Amino acid sequence: MNFAIIGTNFISDWFMAAGKHCEKLHVQAVYSRTMEKGRAFADKYGIPDCYDSLEKLAAAENVDAVYVASPNAFHTSQSIQMLEAGKHVLCEKSIASNEKELQAMLAAADENQVIIMEAMRSVLDPGFAAIVEHLPKIGKVRRATIQYCQYSSRYDKFKNGIIENAFKPELSNGSLMDIGVYCVHPMVKLFGKPDEISAMGMKLHNGVDGMGTITAKYEEQGMLVELIYSKITDSVLPTQIQGEKGCMMIEEIYNANRITIQYRDKSREEIKVDKIDPNNNMYYEIEEFIRAAESAEGAREHNQYSLWEMQVMDEARRQMGIIFPADGN
Repeated sequence: MNFAIIGTNFISDWFMAAGKHCEKLHVQAVYSRTMEKGRAFADKYGIPDCYDSLEKLAAAENVDAVYVASPNAFHTSQSIQMLEAGKHVLCEKSIASNEKELQAMLAAADENQVIIMEAMRSVLDPGFAAIVEHLPKIGKVRRATIQYCQYSSRYDKFKNGIIENAFKPELSNGSLMDIGVYCVHPMVKLFGKPDEISAMGMKLHNGVDGMGTITAKYEEQGMLVELIYSKITDSVLPTQIQGEKGCMMIEEIYNANRITIQYRDKSREEIKVDKIDPNNNMYYEIEEFIRAAESAEGAREHNQYSLWEMQVMDEARRQMGIIFPADGN
């Protein structure tokens, strides 16, 4: 499958590193707002074609699919443009600014008989599959604390008055959209859409959210889930899923390599996870995307989780007073 990449930041470098393991992936083109940056990226990886025009990329007959790795605020317009040109789209998280945008993207995919899928690498790799496989061992789940707190490499610049894209709310960025999504999506994939949520966050001086906490209630399951995320602090504690028979501990929910179960009798079980590259699990999302694009069922199941994710985050933002230009009036 011939791919094009929109964006030349570090996540596109990770995509290229993971893609070298995918036999069906061929990167044919790259798009950047400037030809200089695009050509530098293309030369770095031996990519044949380079564009600084989205219109020309959309018209390229030798491109079957597009990986969208631009800031969140551009995901919807760029994805729809490529979908309407008959190209499949793998779009980075968060897939859209809100549910309304995502619904428009899904409609465009259906109308043009192509697929769109969120690049949610954390739930498409063997580590997450191991979580699902072994979760019944801990009995009825009563509580989960899913957390991802990572001091952003751009935060020091922010404190010095240099505000880069990751800290610009006008680009639909911020802690929830960039980091919290890695907590929300696993929650809805494991447990479904919650019955209700309560959300609190802390905003920085320019209105962007730096960190937050979401509590979700699952009435029928008799379960609470706490999501803890931050771009301005680090956490050393693992994600925990507490059941009546034991507790599952997961290091790095976005790339689960170490999973441990401690049972009520204090015995412990280490779950082994084998990956092609323990430090870069994007390989699995690429493989699944290609499989979905070639299959009859497409990406419908994945899209349902993305819809629930957006619905949870829309309500969390409403409660926290986080409004993006993309939200409109």
